[in-house]
Formats: sequence, structure tokens, C-alpha cells
Amino acid sequence: MVERQFEAVWSSLQAKKRQMPHFLSEIRLTGLRGLDGLRVIFDYPVSVVAGGNASGKSTVLFAAACAYRVPGAGVRDFVPSTLFPDYRAKVGGRRDERSEVVMDFEYSTPDGLRSMRWRRYKSWNRSFFGRKGAEQPQRRVCLPKVRGALAMSHLASPPKETALTPWQSEFAQRMFPFRYSEAGAQYSELHMAAGERAILRLSKEIAHLEDGLVLIDEVEAGLHPWVQQLLMLQLQKLALQNNLQVIVTSHSPIVLNAVPEAGRIFLERNETGNVSVVSAYRDIVQDALYGRPAHTLNVLCEDEVAEALLRGVFGHIASKERFGPESIKVGRDTGAGEFPGHARAFRKFGQIDNVIFVLDGDRRDSDDARKIRDAAGRDVPVFFLPGRDGPEAWAWNRLRDGDDGNAAALGIDASDLARRIRRIDSIHNNTSGGPSEVAKYKMNALAELLSRNVSDLCRAFMAVEVQRDDSEVQPLLRDLTDAVNDWRKND
Repeated sequence: MVERQFEAVWSSLQAKKRQMPHFLSEIRLTGLRGLDGLRVIFDYPVSVVAGGNASGKSTVLFAAACAYRVPGAGVRDFVPSTLFPDYRAKVGGRRDERSEVVMDFEYSTPDGLRSMRWRRYKSWNRSFFGRKGAEQPQRRVCLPKVRGALAMSHLASPPKETALTPWQSEFAQRMFPFRYSEAGAQYSELHMAAGERAILRLSKEIAHLEDGLVLIDEVEAGLHPWVQQLLMLQLQKLALQNNLQVIVTSHSPIVLNAVPEAGRIFLERNETGNVSVVSAYRDIVQDALYGRPAHTLNVLCEDEVAEALLRGVFGHIASKERFGPESIKVGRDTGAGEFPGHARAFRKFGQIDNVIFVLDGDRRDSDDARKIRDAAGRDVPVFFLPGRDGPEAWAWNRLRDGDDGNAAALGIDASDLARRIRRIDSIHNNTSGGPSEVAKYKMNALAELLSRNVSDLCRAFMAVEVQRDDSEVQPLLRDLTDAVNDWRKND
């Protein structure tokens, strides 16, 4: 039931984004807390910024707090000089070195698209890229002190009993089993667990906020995983109801999975200290770095076709070696050049023994395998798909060979398949582009003619190909089988 609610609110909230009068769409940071040219794009109204410790999550969050002029706020509120003070040690004379800092913002506003820059050299100032008479966009911003709400021991005196508003009571009731109405009109925070205090204080701060920006650091603090999920559901429902944009930071996979891919922003600091956003969010990276079961073998490949071909191979291996296919997770949408960075991340989080890298055949003569192993610090499995071009070109050439088994797997007569392939070849053979690029167009055309998608087509084709003793896929099949069995012995 909760999953259905998530799906419904995701769809509605993404559609609502186009109607929201205000939306912070992008932040670019240079020279701030060691960040150099970091670009963060917000595409969904509720964004989760995730990453390891010291990856810049809180820096991004507090930078967002500087984006707007906030009605009723003091001159020192929501400005970089307050949120990013210089470090000056009380003893020893240590202090931050003054350097140029640039914070760029892109917005949608009721008056159209706008840009603004905070820049600091000797002091902080704003600029609007030459637009005469421009002003900083105005919007209500809420920066709840959720973590501070958990430190009850820091209070000088016990909290007074305060009345719960109907909205607070309803908000909390959806997440906690305790019936607040039974406690009477007055309810003290001394009666509450830490998570309850955080939820109720948060609800009080955002209850009546409309068309505002809500920024929450470590939203999961003090909350059970089930409550984390319900809180994220309620935040998204509130964003939908009140035109809110919400940005939270989190270490929790529960929180990260509570928003669609468009709302997940993963920051990664490399060995040189530079922070970047993992561009197309990879579930395989998320699962490995955010505490998913270690008995899952992660296979990282480059694109959709590669994933489909590998799924066909692993389906055969699972059947032959008698293990559950759910033990293997295939991830993709990542270029070969990013594999070393992922290898470093897997190594850093102790997951490098649970990963296999599979590159396209056209990378066979490159030094990518060496770079991956250097980054991993060990001889991790790095394999290649068949052929010397991309996987689409290899698959297309095999389909063109006219094997009856391939035609049967695709649900079509062999002669009819051959006729359709010849027709597609005649259309696209003079198309400009490399073999892999042209093959992509051909595979898409064939999939459309067969009323299937390319992934289904490739997976069905590969399920037949792995059973042919003379197929070029046999070396890869043997390598992957050995790697899977070695992993199962050591797991």
C-alpha cells in the first residue's frame, strides 16, 4: 500500500513541478569548503543529497539556504557570511585563508528564469549578470534544526507542556503508533522519544509553509527505518499540497529510495579531494555503498544493451549452477571512463570483492582494465562483451546470420526475420556514424517492428546464443561462471 502511495505521489509531484511558481533548479559552487566547480541540478521537488562523510552534502544544503531573500528574516540570516563563517582558532593563530568563492544559482520564478551569483573575495556581494534593476528572488525558506531537537540534555530547564495543533497531531499519528489525542491537550517533550521530538518540531516549522523551500540536514536522525519512509512520504504529500521544494541530506538508503531517481543526488569525493555528482544515478552503486546485503554480486556494465545481454548470460548461469538470480544485480548507464572511480568507491566501502566489471568489446584494446584494477588495488574481475565494436553491432551481426534459434526466441519465422533485417540494412547502411551507433538505430527499428523493446530483444537473443558451443559469447560465459562460483565460495 505504501509503495502504491509513493508511486502516485511521485507522478503527481513531478507533474506539479511545472506549475510551481518558484523552483531552485541548479547550484554551482567553486572555492567553498574545498569544492571546485561542483554543479548540482535539482529536477524533482523533493531531493535527497547523499554521499559519504565529508562529501559536501551539508555544504550544498546551506548554499541552497543562501539562494533567496527571505521575508521577515534578519540581515544576517540566510546569507553566506553567516552560514559559512571563516575558521579562526582561539589559540595558535590558525585561520582560513581568504580566497575567491563563487556560488551561482539558477531559478524558475513567477517572472521567468533568473540567475544570481554570490561572490566573495574580500567580502561577500551579489551580482545578477548585468541585469539592471535585478533583485534576489524572494521566497520563504525553512531550515529546521532537526538534529538540535534531539539534544534534550542540552536544555537548561525541562521543556514546558505545549498544545499540539491538529495538523501536528495528524502528521505524527501517521508515523507513530501512540495516540496523542489520548494524552490530552497538553503534552510535554519529556514524554517523547527522540524521534518523536524531531517529527513534532519539524511539523511545527513547516505546517503552514506555502510555496517555500525546506532544507533538512540528516533527515533520518533518531528515526526507525519504517518511520523514515513514512516521513518522506508525508514530506512529498505536503510538497504537493503546498507547492514546497524540499532538499534533505541523508546517509539512509531508506530515505534515498523514498524519492524517484530524479530526486537522488549522490556526491562523491575522489582521492584528490574533488567532489562531483554521480551523473546518472546507478542503483548498483547506491546498493553497495548504502548497506545493502553483502551477499549480492554487483555487475557493472556500460549501457542498456550490455545489461540486457548480461541478463541473458546470467539467466543461463543461474539455471546451470543452481542459484537464485536475485543474488546478482546488474547496473549500467555509466561510461567506461567512470569505472575506475566506481572501483575506488567500492574499495573504500569494503565492497570491492562483490563486484565484476564488464566493458564493451570495443574497449578490448584499451588500458581500461588496468586502470580499473589499479583503482581497486587488486586483480578484480574485468571482462569484455563479444566482438570488437559495441554490443549492438555484435548482436546485429549475429541476428543477421539467420540462426533459426534466434528467430524462434524472438517469436518470428526465420525467413521473415531475415527479410526484415535486410530491409532495415538497406535503409540504414548509408547512415553516417560508427558501427555501434548505426547498429543502435537498426536494433531500435527491429524492436519496433516486432513490438518489443531493445532490452527484451537482446535478452531473448542472448538466452539462445549462450547455448551455442561455437558462439563468441562462450569465453565470456566461462569467465563469468568461474567468477560467480569463486564469489559464492568466498562469500
